[in-house]
Amino acid sequence: MNDMSEQTPGPPAGTGPLAGPAPTVGLAVGRGTGEEVAAVFTRVLGHLATRHERPVTLVRSPRVYHSYVSLRPLAIEPGGAGVPEIRRLSAEDAAHYEEWLRARAAAGTRVVFRTAINAQSLYLVRQRLRAVKVDTLDADGARMLLVRDEAQGFYTGGNTHTPGHVSRTTEFSREITEQLLAYALRRAREEWPEGPARIVMAYKFHLLDGALDAWVRDFAAREGIEVGVFQPDTVNRNLVAHRPEDRTVLLAGNEWADIMHLVLLDRYGSGRQEDHCTRNVHLDPDVAGLVEYQTVHGSADDLEGRDLLNPVATLRAAAAIAERYVGCTGAEAATEAALARLGEAGIRTPDQGGKHSTTGVVDAFLEELGAAHVPVAPESPASGVALATASLAQAVVPAPGQDLAPGLAR
Repeated sequence: MNDMSEQTPGPPAGTGPLAGPAPTVGLAVGRGTGEEVAAVFTRVLGHLATRHERPVTLVRSPRVYHSYVSLRPLAIEPGGAGVPEIRRLSAEDAAHYEEWLRARAAAGTRVVFRTAINAQSLYLVRQRLRAVKVDTLDADGARMLLVRDEAQGFYTGGNTHTPGHVSRTTEFSREITEQLLAYALRRAREEWPEGPARIVMAYKFHLLDGALDAWVRDFAAREGIEVGVFQPDTVNRNLVAHRPEDRTVLLAGNEWADIMHLVLLDRYGSGRQEDHCTRNVHLDPDVAGLVEYQTVHGSADDLEGRDLLNPVATLRAAAAIAERYVGCTGAEAATEAALARLGEAGIRTPDQGGKHSTTGVVDAFLEELGAAHVPVAPESPASGVALATASLAQAVVPAPGQDLAPGLAR
């Protein structure tokens, strides 16, 4: 499928201290502020790759996916005439994004950065590829792992329309439930060598005629792990009233976790939603191992074209991908240190009480980041690094088929 452009921000492949093929990072862009977010991501990833003498190839999906705001004008057409068009466009976006992710996984891509897109399309893809969203939290010293079930439940499924009615059908299955539990247990053992103390499930299980209880009981007995299934409001009460047990895995239905993720980030010191990035892991065997990073904030269509978007979450996503997938050791720590210095200097966007534009914050961030020393191997050709830096300093995310950084195409 010849539907994507490949460019190499950073030093050319085959050069630098660790020569070899450039790792590939996928990029998917939605409407609203998607292009601005993607431009920040591209610029910062390229800067980090150049500083660390690491080549990286960026592959962008050729489709710009809808946000809900870009579809909403259709919803207010007289008599609901635009509703079928919203359904069609949402389905097309979902089918395209799913196919693109499958193609990326087949090509060996391990990580994708995606800006916000319309939730209906996104959740269709997550259902089909059996996605989970993963985040770590620290509740006053009690370590927690939040695993959001994006593969089943009330956020998934399809709609049936009749005049004046919408019926939504969703499914739960033993197979997916056990796959989610197995992933949560495996991920917890990677996070904590001693393993999890318990798994807490926050689901509206009482609506499922006892089926979820039966599936969970069998899994817990087989794996020898304590798994408790609770109503979401019970989980909320326990989190508020009691300090969670250390090494708790919280596996949650997305209808609860979508709301509570923001609250947990705020309550347990991980920062504001607008400053946070997170990752989705796909469990479908065809794309197993493909990780998708995103900012926690949405498409912010009201800020489109105003250069006022808070870039902090995107900076963190670029640093995480650079360190974990491109080989830029120390990129995350350097990013956090640079962000702390910006905070002390009052360099922030208006949503954080500052007066700086998106571009102003990113410029200041890169200046701070550049102050840190990254050793360069003597055999690395300085001219290649200089060329990459000069090109990426002006880099913007192009339309499909155009160069990200002229002169650096492979």
